[in-house]
Amino acid sequence: MSARPLWISLGLVLAVTLSAIAVVYTKYQTRLHFSHLQELRAQRDAVDVEWNRLRLEEAALSTHVRVERKARDQLGMFNPRFEDVLLIEGVGRVYP
Repeated sequence: MSARPLWISLGLVLAVTLSAIAVVYTKYQTRLHFSHLQELRAQRDAVDVEWNRLRLEEAALSTHVRVERKARDQLGMFNPRFEDVLLIEGVGRVYP
């Protein structure tokens, strides 16, 4: 057997071996990235749940009844009597 076909055969074996190693490495990296992606999605879902909970809490804390009760109880505020209300008319548009 001559040296040329032997070198070609060895070169092909080396190329196939390197290709196989590259495929294994790529699959490993893909699995790592997919696992990380799943973790990030789980974190995103947890943050979404927390965000929705906080929005509900904010809505509950900012209702007019609660604000009025806090104004009365903690700040001593009250609604003025009708005769104490002064209507000031100005130039421009009146907003309801």
